[in-house]
Amino acid sequence: MAEVITEQVNDFITAQIAEWPQAAGNFAALADVKVKEFTLQGMKIKVQFNPARMVSSAAKVDAASLKARKCFLCAENRPDVQRGIEWGGKYIILLNPFPIFPRHLTIPDCSHTDQLISGRAADMMKLASALDGYTVFYNGPRCGASAPDHMHFQAGNSDFLTIGEALEYANHKVIIEKGANRLSLVDDLPVRVFVIDAADFDEGAILFDTLYRALPIPEGESEPMMNILCYATAEGVRMVVIPRKRHRPSFYGTEGDDCMLISPASVDMGGVFITPRPQDFDRIDTEIIARIFDELCLSEDEVETIAQKINLI
Repeated sequence: MAEVITEQVNDFITAQIAEWPQAAGNFAALADVKVKEFTLQGMKIKVQFNPARMVSSAAKVDAASLKARKCFLCAENRPDVQRGIEWGGKYIILLNPFPIFPRHLTIPDCSHTDQLISGRAADMMKLASALDGYTVFYNGPRCGASAPDHMHFQAGNSDFLTIGEALEYANHKVIIEKGANRLSLVDDLPVRVFVIDAADFDEGAILFDTLYRALPIPEGESEPMMNILCYATAEGVRMVVIPRKRHRPSFYGTEGDDCMLISPASVDMGGVFITPRPQDFDRIDTEIIARIFDELCLSEDEVETIAQKINLI
């Protein structure tokens, strides 16, 4: 598998911004985004007002809308100025022109295939290991992905998200341990997660597959609902799996005083909430954030049931 050098990717980002006016404008605008911070159950939460993310937060991902538009991740539909770096024989690393992170990448499969993580955990771990200093993330088809019809990862600089630091102080309940590879449950943060620490990518992928089989698949879904974050550690990689049960909060929308245009994906679950409208940025507080986690994520009893099921697999 072709190795990606982090410096090569950083240079690629700089070059793309220099030659792509739309992307340059959106990256420059990050310097002026408003940010506010909260603490919830010991975890730092940031909220970013980022109008450029309206295209993602308001994305229509129903079957009819997807069929009616051209896939913006397919090579034939990408702008001529958008170049890429091939990786792993089947992915291409692209600059994301609508950034959240100071360094924001989109990494689609070279072929047009559905957004499904099954069989790709090892790819994700290897990519995170190659992209030192980046967090690679996956949004399930109804968990924040604005292109659920085309398999893709994204990546951004790791120091941007807050969940990594929170996990250093959280209580990890080990479910499976095989040498330097282990699967744990963390249920004392505002978002309940499963953590895979892997020194060996193949063993890590086996742990992920074990978890995957234990997760519930909601009716009408192609796979368990989840967001995944993955980043390099001194021992290998850490994969954070965030199981979900709902696509968007009950108050998602643009009409009515109680509606907010917040469509949480991996970044939000990782501790940085994105608000493309100023009124939502002004209104959001710890009570609303806690409500979002409660509505979208699994309860303490639900994750404990999954942990018990894993022990029986």
